[in-house]
Amino acid sequence: MTRTKEPVVRAAGCVLWRRSPVDGALELCLVHRPKYDDWSWPKGKLKRGEDPLAGALREVAEETGCTAVPGAELSTLRYMANGRLKQVRYWAAEATGCRFTPSDEVDRILWLSPAAARSRLTQYRDRELVDELLTTLRLA
Repeated sequence: MTRTKEPVVRAAGCVLWRRSPVDGALELCLVHRPKYDDWSWPKGKLKRGEDPLAGALREVAEETGCTAVPGAELSTLRYMANGRLKQVRYWAAEATGCRFTPSDEVDRILWLSPAAARSRLTQYRDRELVDELLTTLRLA
């Protein structure tokens, strides 16, 4: 049986945030993927028929160990990955509890200030989501 590849890889994730337990400052969560040695937002491919927001929250839980309350939908990023168009829908999401366990997929997470997160993100395209989140939170 021949499987036809979907023309667009559908994925979803979150710009996960919290207030620092130390000083109440805004912190953003980045994940480190050892396979690519990069820092990015928690995200992943959607399962067949999966609601994108449900998939984004599932990926956050799997990659960071965090439960989250979703907020506004942010931009959808589109780019080429392994010769295929990848489309990633993002939401702002507030972490409500975390219990991170390293895995082969994500071996580290960091909670950083918005400026530090912007600098640490490996892909330039991911950086625009920092400003978008800040705008969204100011309006909330």
